[in-house]
Amino acid sequence: MANSKKNQHRWTSPKKSGQKDPKDDFQWKRAGKTSLIWIGIIFVAVYLSSLLTNERKNELEIDYTQYREYLLAGDIDKAVIIDKTFHGEFKTPQIIDTTLGSAEDVTKFRLTLPFVDRQVTEQWDQAGLDYSFKEKSIDWTGYILNMFPWLLLIGFWFFMIRRMQGGAGGMRGIFNFGKSRASLWTSDQPRVTFKDVAGCVEAKEELEEVIEFLKNPKRFQKLGARVPKGAFLVGPPGTGKTLLARAVAGEANVPFYSLSGADFVEMFVGVGASRVRDLFEQAKKSTPCIIFIDELDAVGRHRGAGIGGGHDEREQTLNALLVEMDGFDNNQNIVVIAATNRPDVLDPALLRPGRFDRQIVVDVPDYVGRLGILKVHTKKVVLNRRKVNLRSIAKGTPGMVGADLANLVNEAALLAARKRKKSVDMDDFEDAKDKVMMGIQRKSMILSDEEKKTTAYHESGHTVVARALSPNTDPVHKVTIIPRGRALGVTMQLPEEDRYSHNRDYLFARIAVLMGGRIAEEIFMGQMTTGAANDFEQATDLAQKMV
Repeated sequence: MANSKKNQHRWTSPKKSGQKDPKDDFQWKRAGKTSLIWIGIIFVAVYLSSLLTNERKNELEIDYTQYREYLLAGDIDKAVIIDKTFHGEFKTPQIIDTTLGSAEDVTKFRLTLPFVDRQVTEQWDQAGLDYSFKEKSIDWTGYILNMFPWLLLIGFWFFMIRRMQGGAGGMRGIFNFGKSRASLWTSDQPRVTFKDVAGCVEAKEELEEVIEFLKNPKRFQKLGARVPKGAFLVGPPGTGKTLLARAVAGEANVPFYSLSGADFVEMFVGVGASRVRDLFEQAKKSTPCIIFIDELDAVGRHRGAGIGGGHDEREQTLNALLVEMDGFDNNQNIVVIAATNRPDVLDPALLRPGRFDRQIVVDVPDYVGRLGILKVHTKKVVLNRRKVNLRSIAKGTPGMVGADLANLVNEAALLAARKRKKSVDMDDFEDAKDKVMMGIQRKSMILSDEEKKTTAYHESGHTVVARALSPNTDPVHKVTIIPRGRALGVTMQLPEEDRYSHNRDYLFARIAVLMGGRIAEEIFMGQMTTGAANDFEQATDLAQKMV
C-alpha cells in the first residue's frame, strides 16, 4: 500500500454551524420562482374564464309561477326558445325573490317549459312578446373557456416533469424518458490522447490493443482472434479512469459515448432498461465506437443484495445491460469501457469473460507517474523554470493521485496570481502543498500565550521522537504552530521514497511518534490537554490493524 502523508494535529473542538451552503437552495429558488409564475398565470386564467363565462351566462333561473306573472303583466320584452328552455329578457330590471335572498337589477332569466304548443305561442302573441326558436348547438367558446384553466394545469405538470428530467428546452422531456442520456464525443471535437495521460503506463499498454482493434479490426479477425468486448478500469477516485477512457477514444479517433451509471435509473419503472437498449442502438449506428460507463457500481451491484432481496428496477437495468453486452456480433465493433472504485460490490455476471474480459487497475501513481502528471498539468502554467523543481514536488507528494496534483498546480497558480506575480515559483508550490495537505492558515484565530506554549511543546514532542527513532520513521518535513483547518499545530512527515509495505519496527515507531506530543505536554506543562485526541485515534486505529 502506497504511503500517504501523515500529519499530527492538535485538534480544536468542532463547532456547530447553522449556515447553509448557498448552492444547496439555488435550484430550489429557481424552481420556486418558476412555479409561482405558473400558479399566477393559472389564477389569472381561472379569473378571466369565470368573468367571460358569467358574462355569457348571467341569466337567473326562475320558476314557472314567476314566469306566468311576468308574462301576464307584460314585463317580458323578448325571448329565445332552445329545446324547451326559455331564455327571456325583461323590459326593465326586476327584483326577484330567490331561496338565497332578493336579486336586484335582473335583466335576463331562464326556465325550462314543460311543453311548447299552439296555446303557449298564442299567449306569447297576446303579450306582445318578440320570440324566436333556435336549434340547440354546441357552445364551443364556452367549452374552451371552461377547459382553458385545466389545459394550463396540464401544461404546468408537463413543464415540471421536463425540468425534472433534464431541462425544459432539451431532448429529455416527458416523451424521452426511455432515451439514453449519453454524451457523444466525435472526432471534430477537441481530442484527448495518451500524451494527456500520465502516471498509468501499464493501463495504457493494456488498452493499446483495444485501440488497434478499433483502428484495424480486420487484422484481428483474419487470424480468428476475438478482441475483448469490454475493459474494466478499477482504481481509487481521482486516478484518471475517465480521462484514460477518453484518451482511448481520442487515439482510435472514434465516437465516444459517455455517461454515468446513475443516468440509467429514474423514478419510472422500466426506464433504465429502455435507456440501456437505446444506448446500444445509438452505438450500433456509429460503429466503430466506445461506450464508457462511469461509476458502474450505481447500476451493476450484486443482484439480490439489500433490504427485501434487492431493487427490482436496478436489477432490470442490470439484466438489460448484461443481455446487450453478451449479444454483440463480431462485426459490430463496439467496445465497452467501465470504471468504478468499488469492484467488490459488482455482480459476478458483469465480470465474467465475454462481457468485461479485462480488469485494468489504475492505481495511485508512483514518483515517476507523479512527475509525468505534474509535467502534463504545468504545460499551460507560466512557471519560473529556474526556481521550480518538479522532481522535488513529485517526491514530496506521495499518495497523491492525478486529481490531487491537478488541484495542487491550480492552487499554486491562484496563489501566484493573488500575489500579482508574473510566474509561479517554488514558494507558491510549497504554500499550495501546505494548504492542500494541512489546511488553510487561520491567521485570524487568536491564541493565548499559554495555548501557544502548549502547542509548541506538543509539536516538539512529535519532532523529537521522530528524530530519535530515525531511520525507522519518515523524516519530518515541516512543523508549524500556526492554526490550520481544525488543528492548532501540525507536524508533517514525508517518506523519502514510495513505500508499499511496512515492517513491525516502522509501525511501532509510528505509534511512538504519535504519542510523543502527549508525553511532551505531561513533562513540560505538568498536565494533559485534549490536543492529543486525534493522535490517540490514529494510534488506536493503527494498533488495531496490526493485531
